[in-house]
Amino acid sequence: MKIKVLYEDNIKNGHKNYTTIKIPDGDYSVMLDIDYEQRLAEAKPEKKDEVKRCETVQEMFDLLNSKEYNGWRRETRRIDPNPKMKKSNGQRGYSQGEPDDESFNIMDYLCTTSDDETRSRDYECEAICDWIRKTLAKKPEWADAFIAVRIDGIPIRDYANSIGADENNITQKLKRATKKLQEEYQNRQI
Repeated sequence: MKIKVLYEDNIKNGHKNYTTIKIPDGDYSVMLDIDYEQRLAEAKPEKKDEVKRCETVQEMFDLLNSKEYNGWRRETRRIDPNPKMKKSNGQRGYSQGEPDDESFNIMDYLCTTSDDETRSRDYECEAICDWIRKTLAKKPEWADAFIAVRIDGIPIRDYANSIGADENNITQKLKRATKKLQEEYQNRQI
């Protein structure tokens, strides 16, 4: 039996490129049963009556392919294959990738951060918070207020309400914490 499978990497510019897999003749009903049980478990209670068991493996793969393709299409249908980027030399206007330029990839311009960048930013933030807590070890409420308001960006009013304190009290703690941290930062050993 031959089955046509659509992998995400094989969808190019909206055109489906199938990979053909040969499955030896035999009992593949276990695979069909597992697929049916999974789709039944994922279905909403009111839609469970509409879920039907696939009769052939090809029918099962066609169902998977349509979900895969529809997801890909939903995410990429508005991406311009020839994107326009702002010129990097400071002039007005756009520079545009050539249609036959292999080195130009739209996905490079859509991705804003990678997991490595996010992870390193998290480590830096954690190290800064640790230094603040160590510096203000005798006044942990100052450290908590400083981290919440100055680093996490929580408004003073919201932070004061969350801990049940007065806004003026939080403002004074922030001023004292800032002064203490500035002194420690200037006197640090490099």
